[in-house]
Formats: sequence, structure tokens, C-alpha cells
Amino acid sequence: MTQTVDAPEASETERSAAGLRARLVRPMPSDRVWGWIGPLLVGVVAAVLRLVDLGRPDKIIFDETYYAKDAYSQLLFGYSRKFTEDANERILSGDLDVFLNEPSFVVHPPVGKFIIGQGIDVFGMDPFGWRIAVALCGVATVVMLARIGRRLFRSTLLGCVAGLLLAVDGLSIVMSRTAVLDGILAMFIVAAFGCLLIDRDQMRAKYADWGESRLARGLTEPGDGPLFWWRPWRLAAGIMLGLACGTKWSGLYAVAVFGLMTVLWEIGARRAAGLRSPVLNSLLRDGPVAFLTMVVTAAFVYVVSWWGWITSSDGYHRQWATENAPSALGQLFPSWARSLWHYHSEMWRFHRDLDTPHDYMSKPWEWLYLGRPVSFDYEGYDLGQAGCEAERCSQAVLALGTPPLWWGACAALLVCLWWWFFRRDWRAGAILAGIIATWVPWLFFTDRTIFYFYAVAIVPFLVLAVTFVLGLIIGPPDASPRRRAVGVAIAGGYVLIVVAVAAWFYPIHVDQLISYDAWRARMWFSSWI
Repeated sequence: MTQTVDAPEASETERSAAGLRARLVRPMPSDRVWGWIGPLLVGVVAAVLRLVDLGRPDKIIFDETYYAKDAYSQLLFGYSRKFTEDANERILSGDLDVFLNEPSFVVHPPVGKFIIGQGIDVFGMDPFGWRIAVALCGVATVVMLARIGRRLFRSTLLGCVAGLLLAVDGLSIVMSRTAVLDGILAMFIVAAFGCLLIDRDQMRAKYADWGESRLARGLTEPGDGPLFWWRPWRLAAGIMLGLACGTKWSGLYAVAVFGLMTVLWEIGARRAAGLRSPVLNSLLRDGPVAFLTMVVTAAFVYVVSWWGWITSSDGYHRQWATENAPSALGQLFPSWARSLWHYHSEMWRFHRDLDTPHDYMSKPWEWLYLGRPVSFDYEGYDLGQAGCEAERCSQAVLALGTPPLWWGACAALLVCLWWWFFRRDWRAGAILAGIIATWVPWLFFTDRTIFYFYAVAIVPFLVLAVTFVLGLIIGPPDASPRRRAVGVAIAGGYVLIVVAVAAWFYPIHVDQLISYDAWRARMWFSSWI
């Protein structure tokens, strides 16, 4: 007869340590190789959609008329100069001597134009050259979002779904193929969000390690807990947010919202670790560290981004301080800082008073249901012109999101609100924080002239909201096989619909020549024309 020996029962200390780690740490998927291969394959899809025929249309479209020339001017002189009235025509003909010896008043910071300028520096001052850097930023955003989705949902499949949905979205494609600033802004905001997600996971693991170490030594009173000063991923987030603000001022909202988000995450980690007074300790101990690594870092990066203007002698308003006597307080600051402050006051006045009517202006609430997209370019041809083989043909670049994705996102946001408020799901809260940072502030500027294409910074978080709901539809790993099969079928069917509709709309995002009837069939609403 064989005697059975039971395994020794876990001690109370071991059970407490296991419970502590379970509260704080959610294991990442074990498929580390596919965790990179999958997002990179999705990045290949994004690259094909964004890079093929990038030089088409072979002209300056929409706001490229400002940003391409300002980028080239920054590349040459370190700051923006005014240009001749016929600058566009001369540039397209190969004559690049278009700048006057006079600084230009630009209303956006230099980072985005610096990035555009790198493409010009490598490939030349032509449509491909001034678009390539923005296109690569779009591809990078897709890959980052796939990795972010994997970390947020602990699923490589869902992460790749998020990346794919962003890769095929029409607005994201157009904004990646046009030399404007908003796609670059979106990249930096997404990068900052991803850095903070990594920081959250690392800090919760450190709290678990610290708690286990104390339990192993027989210390059961957690006290105030440790203070982790060195948090490189939160510092990286501060750098990304500084670059976001250095691209467009709307990055400031992400600084505020993400800063609050990381402090709330710290409170949650301390509470899960059982530390004393988690709110007070987080605010008094970690709050200053968070402020230093995010807000101060972002401000420093932002000021440094003006280096070309600071070191110039004749940038716009560069000599304002030397021409105006400083106040008693102003004497404490160098002349370049006073001139930069005055320049910023002029920029603020411009943005505050911008209310010029425009055919394509829209309200922020219209963005979510695609009320008024923006036509970046349109050309009509008759039979025989420009290769037109129909009675009439069209070529269009329409900044329009993929309808089933955006309309599905409207419903997904409501689910996220419910899941966060009633289920306290931090993932839903993180997604909503991204929406608050990129969309909600625009609701307070309805009197300004604003456009739907600003919403490209919202798209990654709309995609995460949709992916979150798709994960709920698929169900948890321990659900019955039938439940999972039905969920996968529904979620997969939705993704296929989005991809199919995106493919159908793709020609009007990338200026492909199609018949007028085919173009008109894609104009589902009169407000899209």
C-alpha cells in the first residue's frame, strides 16, 4: 500500500505575500516574441497605407502651405521667415529661393516643424520630402498603440486589433500623409500614455517586492511605505509631453490630465499595498516627484525646443526685450526669456481671438459622429483628362474617419463610462483620461474656428475604447468554449466590417483617380461634401 504525503500547507506569511502580489501585479502575456512580431506586422500594414504614392497629390495641399515652408525655413535659418507671394509655384518648379530677409509670426511652437524639416533635409523640398516624416510618425503611433493595447488588456491579440483599427482609420491615414502638425502631436501624446502605463506596472511590482520583503522579515505594519524617486518611464513621459506641447499648445491638456492620472494610479497602488493614508502619502510624498518628473521636465523640454529662435538675432520679436525697458520683476530674467514671453502672449492673443468663419469649421461634438469632415484637396476631370476613363472623374483627399469605427466608438465610450463608474475598472478610466485630454477641452472653445482634423489625437483612445469593448464581447479566458466562440465571431465580424469599409473609402483619402459616380457614392451625407 502506497502512503500519500500531502504537500506542506502554505504559511500565513506566504499566503499574505501571494495575496499582496495578486492585488498589485497582473502578469503580462507570455508570448514575448509575438508581442513584438504582431505589432510590427500591423506597423507594416500602416506603412503600406501611408507611404505608397506619398508624393500624390504632387502639390501643396491645405495647411501644408504654412508648415512645409516654415519647416524648411527653420531648417535653413533656425526660425521662420516670410516668403514670396508666389512661393508655392516656385517651390513646385524647383526654385527654393523663396524666403525674404524678414521674420514671420508663427502661432505654433517649433517641434512639429522641426520633424517635418528632417524629411525635407533627407529627401528634398518636394511633396514626398515634407510628408515622409509625418507618415513615419503615423506608423510609429500604430506600433506603439498595438504595444499599449497589449499591456493595457494583457492580450497580444487585442493589442494587434487596436493597432490594426488605427492603421486603417481614414482620418489617421490622411493626417499621416499630409505635412501638418496634428499627427505628430498624436504620436507624442500616445508615447507619453504608453510610458505612464509601463511606469504603473513597474511601480506596482516594486510595491509588491517591498511588501513581500517586509513580510519575510516578520514585519506586518506597512507604515507609510517607500518613496521611489527614480522613475525613468515617468520621466520619459514628461519628455514626450514637452515635445507634444512643443508641437501644439493643446498638448498642455495632456500634461494636466496625465499628471493627475499618474497620481491617482499611485494612490491606487499604495492602497492595494495596504499602506497607511494612501491619498495623503501619495500627494505629499509622490506628488512633488511627479510634478518634477512630468511638469518641470515638460516645461524644460518645451523651452529648449525654441533653441533655434533663442540663438537667433532676428527671429520674430527676438529683440523685443532690448527695445522695451523691463519692469522691476522683469530684470530678474534674461532678455531672451522676456522676448519669448512676449512672443507667447502674442501667440495666445491670436489663438484666443481666432473666429474667422471657414467652410469646413465644425463643433467638437460633431467630430465623434463625423458631422463635418475636411476636404484637403479635390480635383474634377472630364473624359480624357489626367487619365480619366469615365465621363467625369474625381481625385480627393478627404479627412474623414472610417464610419463604423467612429460610430462604434461612440457606443464604446458609453460602455467605458459605465465600466469605470460602476465596476471601477482602471483600464476604462485610463482610456477616458485620454479622451478627456484630447477632446473635452475643445468643448470650451466652440466660438473659435476649429476643425475636425484636430480629432486625430483622439483616434488612438477611441480605438482603445472599441478594443476594450471587443475584449468584453470575446469574454474572459475561463469562459466556456461556446461563449468564447460566439464572442470571437462577433468581434471578428466587426473588425472585418471596419477593414472592408476602410478599404472602400481609401481612394478618397489618398487622391486616387476614380469616377465621379464612385466618389459621389462615398459621400453618404451632404455635410461630407
